[in-house]
Amino acid sequence: MKVKVGDTVKIIAGADKGKEGKVIRTLKSERRVVVEGVNIVKKHSKPRTTNESGGIFEIEAPIHVSNVKVITEAEAKEIKKEAKKAEKKEKVEEKVEKKATKKASKKASK
Repeated sequence: MKVKVGDTVKIIAGADKGKEGKVIRTLKSERRVVVEGVNIVKKHSKPRTTNESGGIFEIEAPIHVSNVKVITEAEAKEIKKEAKKAEKKEKVEEKVEKKATKKASKKASK
């Protein structure tokens, strides 16, 4: 397996496609990895001792290593740049939209 603990990975298939996170644990014999904040499942637990309380807990479940892609630092920077560009573009579109609605309301009031 080319994925190691501490690597930043991107999910490329499955319900959590597109999410990113750090690898917490690898299960080499099963060819699976546990990624922080991805593939969250609910686990029901009974209280076993007097100090422990039971309940429903949310934990990260392992996913197959073929469904993740290791992200290098350069790729991470590129992804952040693209996200910032998209965010700026959305802000500009919102400003243009606000100006258009103001002009339309002024014309309607005349």
